[in-house]
Amino acid sequence: MPIFFRFHTFVSMKENCPSQIFTLSELNLMVRDTIRATMMDTYWITAEIGELKENSFSHHCYLELIEKRPDTNQMTAKARAVIWANKYPFIKYLFESRTGETFAAGIKILIRVSVDFHELYGFSLSIEEIEPSYTIGEMHLRKSQIIAQLQEEGIFSMNKELNLPLLPVRIAVISSPSAAGYGDFMSHLDSSPWNSLFAVKLFAATMQGEKTEASIIQALESIHKNIELFDAIVIIRGGGATSDLNSFDSYDLAANCAQFPLPILTGIGHERDDSIVDLVAHTRLKTPTAVADFLINRVTESAQRLNYLSQTITSAVTDKINETQKELQFLSANIIRASSAIISKQNNHIIRTEISLKSAITREFDSLSFRLKELDQFFRMASPSYILQKGYALVLKEGKVIESSKLLDREQTVELRFSDGSKKATIQ
Repeated sequence: MPIFFRFHTFVSMKENCPSQIFTLSELNLMVRDTIRATMMDTYWITAEIGELKENSFSHHCYLELIEKRPDTNQMTAKARAVIWANKYPFIKYLFESRTGETFAAGIKILIRVSVDFHELYGFSLSIEEIEPSYTIGEMHLRKSQIIAQLQEEGIFSMNKELNLPLLPVRIAVISSPSAAGYGDFMSHLDSSPWNSLFAVKLFAATMQGEKTEASIIQALESIHKNIELFDAIVIIRGGGATSDLNSFDSYDLAANCAQFPLPILTGIGHERDDSIVDLVAHTRLKTPTAVADFLINRVTESAQRLNYLSQTITSAVTDKINETQKELQFLSANIIRASSAIISKQNNHIIRTEISLKSAITREFDSLSFRLKELDQFFRMASPSYILQKGYALVLKEGKVIESSKLLDREQTVELRFSDGSKKATIQ
């Protein structure tokens, strides 16, 4: 009964089914054969590595290749790919040695692939060859686009336009505490003649890997909170793969560095090419040690300049003092000569004045003497005794000189005084 039922069902459905029915494996084999018969042996294609895994046992490399729309970043295609163990070491070495990039997810590649379809594993691509120059071009294009954007926004050279202090000794360092480059930087400063001047504060950051960009930006924000404490910022790293520099080519990190209000010095350690952060920084140096040398030389040059200015000022002051002393000596000699001349002139004037005064006094004395003689003679001639000697007599009444006859009455007795004596007389 169950067999009949199944048969009946099959018979009833047969009228609505296609004339030929395939199993899944038959269909997959047909697809495989069709692909192998109609497709070329290999194709050159471009794609982005979405995922990459290395099998530690078989040493095969399994990838997921993707394609995205450039405007929306939306995925438009995806395919599995494999690099077999016999080719993977060579392809990886060729790519990394030519590009300086790690063969990893997130990069765009130009590869020669063979198309395969396996009845069990489905569609896949076998990578036969890689062209590193394409990836280099893509990297340069991306880098050029970021640089152009920074320039268009007017921030590309902002940090370069800042003035680096003559004595940049208060340094904020962004680095990994365990980085060899940080150790070299500090050792170099400590061994310099100016080691006591440098005040260095470390702002720890991840300097390689996916967290590099966010970590450095966070360190910059921490520095900005106490920006008045620092003269400059140093971003350094030491060692590590060249591919670890990818984070230093990001727009966000470069924009933060370009607009930071303190001069930024970089010693990222990439000698072959400059990262975008290097390009926007105030000063780009090759290594952490080179950054330390730059700071030491800057302080040395400033010290030499200060010493030169000190010597110049001292020499100028000494010259001015000598010149002033000469002027004072000249003025002193002139003053002495002038004083002597003035004193001599005044002495002559005093002598002349003395002579004039003596002459005037003599004349005045002679004049007064003559006058006194005249007065003496006058007073002698005007004196009663002189007049009496001339035959005159004084009339006195009760000892007083009678000046008018009207003051005398008859029979009054008066005294007549002569030059040689006096007599009594009665008025008639």
